[in-house]
Amino acid sequence: MNRVRFEGLPCSSVTSRRNIHLVERLIVDYRLRTQDDPRKVAETVAGEQSSGTFIATPGEDLALKERASATVERLEEVEDDATPVLPGSSGADRARSFRLRLSWPMSNLGPSIPNLLATVAGNLFELKGVAGLKIEDIHLPGSFKAAYPGPGFGIEGTRRLAGVASGPIVGTIVKPSVGLDPEGTASLVDALCEGGIDFVKDDELQADGPHCPFEDRLRAVMAVIDRHSDRLGRKVMYAVNLTGEIDEMLHRHDLVVEAGGTCVMVSLNSVGPTGLTALRRHSSLPIHAHRNGWGYLGRSPDNGWSYRAWHKIWRLAGADHMHVNGIANKFWEPDESVVVSAKACLEPLFADRPDRVMPVFSSGQTVMTAHPTFERLGADDLIFTAGGGIVAHPQGVAAGVRSLRDAWDAAVAGIPLGEAARNSAALAKAIETYG
Repeated sequence: MNRVRFEGLPCSSVTSRRNIHLVERLIVDYRLRTQDDPRKVAETVAGEQSSGTFIATPGEDLALKERASATVERLEEVEDDATPVLPGSSGADRARSFRLRLSWPMSNLGPSIPNLLATVAGNLFELKGVAGLKIEDIHLPGSFKAAYPGPGFGIEGTRRLAGVASGPIVGTIVKPSVGLDPEGTASLVDALCEGGIDFVKDDELQADGPHCPFEDRLRAVMAVIDRHSDRLGRKVMYAVNLTGEIDEMLHRHDLVVEAGGTCVMVSLNSVGPTGLTALRRHSSLPIHAHRNGWGYLGRSPDNGWSYRAWHKIWRLAGADHMHVNGIANKFWEPDESVVVSAKACLEPLFADRPDRVMPVFSSGQTVMTAHPTFERLGADDLIFTAGGGIVAHPQGVAAGVRSLRDAWDAAVAGIPLGEAARNSAALAKAIETYG
């Protein structure tokens, strides 16, 4: 393959880069596929997402172009995977793939997440010359750090409130996903607390349905958690799903605080960045961020978002816990992608701010995935949630919790799973069941 590399290409409306070092810029990396002239398409994308349009317009003078136009910083050819292109793509050549880096003057948008999204993920996906486009990474300038507080609790604050100083925070999801009433939910949480669970979350499908109203569920579950807190010496963290309209979420947050809760949960793609930002600015609790719907944004290898780029938006807006799927998960995602996503959560978003967030492993997790998760991540700063892997244990919920904790203790200590099972009947039964 003939590799083509263009460095520092201005878009067609830019003729000068004078004093560019004095201007704060937003930088975004893409993977571009095209069947057209790659340089022309890159310039078209840059123009479409800044000052340009399909024809010169009155007022589009040189000074405006120099001030407002996006710039093609890099265009480097990489191997193409020969998959089908997006419908309606123009060009007669075979599809080729490129690493594309664009930059924008921050004076175009200011430190605003909604306007950042309009800039970096707007009409460019619809351009005929674009046969595929994936947002690979976003490099946020410092003005965003000043405008958005980021996570309020992150890893350290979550550990403090959950009473888990080291090792994974072992958790589960209320199952069945929907169908339990408040009393049924509280009964399950009672058994989980009795078994020594660290963390319980509502399913994303259960927020404020008529069969299980938010306030009734919160009241019933917190009564159980409070009853167990003295015996456990800590309060089990319950991420109660308050997803809704902004005013509803803020009201529900306050109810959780009044009830003595220690965490709230939202569905990110349902409430949007503006909803999460409003909740973060109001919240005095960690925010557990569920990524349901991620597949339509990230599953395609040639279009949409990489998790690395996408998760930065939510961390900036204020998420403390970010779902990353799980090893050997029940969905489409390969293990390597899961590990890369989790490691991204454990990196600071800004070098001088302690804003690492807890990766949340879920989706078909059992005692069988504890060792490979720890070995591949190389860290135990995580929330490990198993639904069926706990509540479907043949010996009951408490045995499910015990088996998962024993599996993780063995993983961190470097003890093979089979060897650890010789000293744990619950773990041995779990291996028989889930192995």
